[in-house]
Amino acid sequence: MRRRLIQSTLAVVLVVIAVFGVSLVIVETRTISTSAQEKVDSEAQRLASIVDSRLLASGTVDARVLRGQVAPERYAVIRIPGEPDIEVGARSVGEVIRGQADGEEGETVLVEEPRSSVTREVGRTLLIIGLVALLAVIAAVLLAIRQANRLASPLTDLAETAERLGSGDPRPRHKRYGVPELDRVADVLDSSAERIARMLTAERRLAADASHQLRTPLTALSMRLEEITLTDDPDTVKEEANVALTQVERLTDVVERLLTNSRDPRTGSAVTFDLDEVIQQQLAEWRPAYRSAGRAIVSSGKRHLTAVGTPGAVAQVLAALIENSLMHGGGTVALRTRVTGNQAVIEVTDEGPGVPADLGARIFERAISGRNSTGIGLAVARDLAEADGGRLEMLQAQPPVFGLFLSRTPARKPPVPDAEEPTVR
Repeated sequence: MRRRLIQSTLAVVLVVIAVFGVSLVIVETRTISTSAQEKVDSEAQRLASIVDSRLLASGTVDARVLRGQVAPERYAVIRIPGEPDIEVGARSVGEVIRGQADGEEGETVLVEEPRSSVTREVGRTLLIIGLVALLAVIAAVLLAIRQANRLASPLTDLAETAERLGSGDPRPRHKRYGVPELDRVADVLDSSAERIARMLTAERRLAADASHQLRTPLTALSMRLEEITLTDDPDTVKEEANVALTQVERLTDVVERLLTNSRDPRTGSAVTFDLDEVIQQQLAEWRPAYRSAGRAIVSSGKRHLTAVGTPGAVAQVLAALIENSLMHGGGTVALRTRVTGNQAVIEVTDEGPGVPADLGARIFERAISGRNSTGIGLAVARDLAEADGGRLEMLQAQPPVFGLFLSRTPARKPPVPDAEEPTVR
C-alpha cells in the first residue's frame, strides 16, 4: 500500500509538472526571444538618434564616437548616404537577431546580436524550472511517504487487532488514528471484541456452572446405581431405580435451566408449586451422602406452603446450599420453612463454624470461597433465585444461616393450621 500511494502521488505530480512545465518553458522561451528582439530594435533606434544628433552638430560621424554606445556582444552597421559604411564591434558568426532603424538624415542603422545569448538565457530559465520541478518531486515523495505511513500504520494496527480477535484474544485496544474511516473500523473492531469477550465469558461461565451443578447429581446417581448392583431384593432395586430416574430427570432440568440462564438470566418459567415436595425430594437425595459422612439432614417449620417459581431452579438452589453445608459445615443440617409478609422463606443452617468474617457478603461472588473450592455454587444459586423473582441471602454468618425468599400464594388444601412442626431426624 505504501508503494502504491507513493507511486500514485508521484504520477500526479509528474503529470502536473509535464503539463504546466512544458507550457511554462514555451512561454518563457517566447518571452526571452521577444525581449531580445525588442532590445536590439531599441538599440538600433538609440544609435539612429545619436547619429542624427552628430550629423546635425558636426556633419560627420566616425566609429570611434559610436564604439562606446554599442554593447560588446553586439555588432552595428551605420549606412550614411554618400559615405562609407561605419562598422562597430565584431560581426557574429551563425544565427543572429537583427534590428534596423532609419534616421531623419537618411541614414540606416543595423544592429545584430548573436542568438546564442538568447539560447543561454533560455537554458538558465530551463535550469531554474527543472530545479523547481525536482524540488516539487522530492516534496511530493516526502509528503506521499508521510501520508502512506499515516494510512498504512493504522491499517497494520487494525490487521493485528483482527488477527488477535481471530486467535482468541478479545481485548479491545481503544486506539484511534484521527482518520474518520479508520476510526470507524476501529470502533467496529472494539465493539466486536467486547461482544466476543462477553460470549467467551458466558461460555466459560456456562461450562463452569454445568460442571459444578452436574457433579453432585451425578455422584448421587452413581451411588444409587451402586446400591442397585449390591442388592438382590427386587423391591429395593425397583425403589432405587425409580429414585435414579427421578435424578436423571433432575439432571435434564439442570441442563435446560443452565442453558436458559446462559441465554437470558431473566427468563423464567415460574409456576405455583408445593415447597414440601421439593424439600422432601432434596432430603431423599442427600440423606445417603450425609449418612456416609456420619451426619444428619432434617426439615422443620411450616408445612403445606406453596410458592411461585420454578421447582427445578428452587431444587438446584437448595442443592447448592445443602452441598455447601456438607462440604464446609458441620453437625446436623436443618431446612426450616417460615412465612414473612407475602413471601415463603426456606432457611438452611448447620452447626459448623460458619462464614469467615473477612468474606461477609462477598460469599456470593464468583471464585470467592472460604476454603479450597470453586466458589461457584453460591453464585449460581443466587442467579437462579433472582431469575425466578426471588432472592438468596446470608441471614447469619456464625452459625451460618442462608435464606431463600420466594413469592407465596395461599395453600389450596391446608389439612392442618399453620404450626411449627417438630424436627424430623
